Amino acid sequence: MSVLRTHPSRTFLARAAVSGGVAVSSALLLSGTAFAHVSVQPQGEAAKGGYATVNVKVPNERDNASTVKVEINFPTEHPLASVMPQPVPGWKVEVTKAKLAKPLEIHGKKINEAVAKVTWSADGSKIGPGQFQQFPLSLGRLPEDADRLVLKAIQTYDNNEVVRWIEEPKEGAAEPESPAPVLKLSAAADDHHGGAATPATGDDQADKADKSEKDGKGDGHEEAADAGSTDTAARVLGVVGILVGLAGIAFGVLAGRRRSA
Repeated sequence: MSVLRTHPSRTFLARAAVSGGVAVSSALLLSGTAFAHVSVQPQGEAAKGGYATVNVKVPNERDNASTVKVEINFPTEHPLASVMPQPVPGWKVEVTKAKLAKPLEIHGKKINEAVAKVTWSADGSKIGPGQFQQFPLSLGRLPEDADRLVLKAIQTYDNNEVVRWIEEPKEGAAEPESPAPVLKLSAAADDHHGGAATPATGDDQADKADKSEKDGKGDGHEEAADAGSTDTAARVLGVVGILVGLAGIAFGVLAGRRRSA
């Protein structure tokens, strides 16, 4: 009776392959769980004290149901006076406001109410299995005394299942099972519009021009000097050309007289 023996190296490789396959499968499952949740993503910069455009990204986590309703709740400790949704085909949107215990002052005006939540409801469209939908929002004015905004979300499926994304993530801790969307705020911008610095306006350029004229040096004087130099050179060249032409004529006349003689 013969006995089949497996080489130790082959046994090691087989075990490594199985272990690797299990690790990859686990990683894929964990990554799906970690990233398949409602999130908020700024389009550009979301600076403190400014305005920003964000996308609320809603993936569908179920294989046998579709998302038909999404609700985003805004923090009461950092109220936003302006929340404007961009229309999304196949969805109707409702903005709900609430009275403020302490009025806000924006651009010299007192604001007595702020947006409490925004709700999108399916109106001819759904977020099906394996799909996601983005809901754009314009937000402002962002708080100056916060590093982030926690926007709690509620997702409803057409089988009446409700998922509450309301657990606030803690810095340095593991991600909760149902984390709330978080909008991170960057340092305040000088223009308070949450974007990059804008080019100089016409007034700024005029001020620079006035300053240059007062100093007696600037783009205007340099351009005038260049233009004057160019004009003088053209005139000199013109005079030289005329003189050369007259000399040629005189030479031709003298040559003709010599031939006649």
